Amino acid sequence: MTNAPRPTARIAVLPSDAPLPPLEGSRISLPAGVQPFKLNWPYIIVIGAYHAVAVLAFMPGYFSWSGLVLAIVGTHLCGLFGINLCYHRLLTHRGLKCPKWLEHAMVILAMSCLQETPARWVAIHRRHHQFADEQPDPHSPLAGFFWSHIGWLLVHQPELSRLGIYERYAKDILRDRFYVALERHHWLIWINLLQMPMFFAAGFAAAWLSGETAAAAATTGLSILLFGVFVRTVLVWHITWAINSVTHVWGYRNYETDEDSRNNLVIGLISNGEGWHNNHHADPRSARHGHRWWEIDNTWLTIRFLAWLGLAKDVVPPGGHLAKQATGSKLTTRGVTGVPE
Repeated sequence: MTNAPRPTARIAVLPSDAPLPPLEGSRISLPAGVQPFKLNWPYIIVIGAYHAVAVLAFMPGYFSWSGLVLAIVGTHLCGLFGINLCYHRLLTHRGLKCPKWLEHAMVILAMSCLQETPARWVAIHRRHHQFADEQPDPHSPLAGFFWSHIGWLLVHQPELSRLGIYERYAKDILRDRFYVALERHHWLIWINLLQMPMFFAAGFAAAWLSGETAAAAATTGLSILLFGVFVRTVLVWHITWAINSVTHVWGYRNYETDEDSRNNLVIGLISNGEGWHNNHHADPRSARHGHRWWEIDNTWLTIRFLAWLGLAKDVVPPGGHLAKQATGSKLTTRGVTGVPE
């Protein structure tokens, strides 16, 4: 593990007896240009269709326990490796380095969750950190909880135009020709279309080889498709969106940052560590989000395992300066920076 240089976190240095700033209950305006609303119909149609099709998985004839397990496991793996580890901690914040073959493989996994291309995801998240809970923040809950969770996706935001936001926030991503190809050739769409027949075929083949009739095998294949693609994608969406919404409204704060980020126990657990959001905003570059012993961070444990295998290097741990900004006396320097020996 190395203490690589990191950008200064937006932490308010207050006297130890100073009260918390009155962020709770504050309101901010929506980002510029979204009113009057211009609906983003492609996003509305796709998000609505995925939710509607996901509901079919729970209808009689299509529901299966194996499909439900597949959706849960897929949510865990795609969210952890694709969104958390790759899109967020590796590409956005450069908290570690991986071999290019592994990085690109995790990117494909992330794109199967239909959460933007790498360059766009990184650019939007970096803008969020620059303006967290201020008016230019693309999805602050201080502009409304529904807005932060999903509403910001359903309307056109001129400030998030692809060329403009890429130029400002994602130049480093687009130096890799692999990521340029993903943008130019619409691979986000192709990856999500190609995975559908793959899941159906896998379910059909498993049922057919176990002795089921062709009709029954087709039903099984459809069930696996519904759970493995649509239910899993919707679950990953809402877990990711909850980081934008829930963890800026409900929870506790280990650090006095100048925005309203929170650590939320439920979101921290179901998101494999992303829900320790106040810790993250206090030290964005760090690859470790869980700082207290009970803040379980499965993404961090996975990074440590990759480092042990030699597949991750230059892993950035939490900075020692965090202890001085802690809001609670029990959060010691060792508790913050304590990387297992």
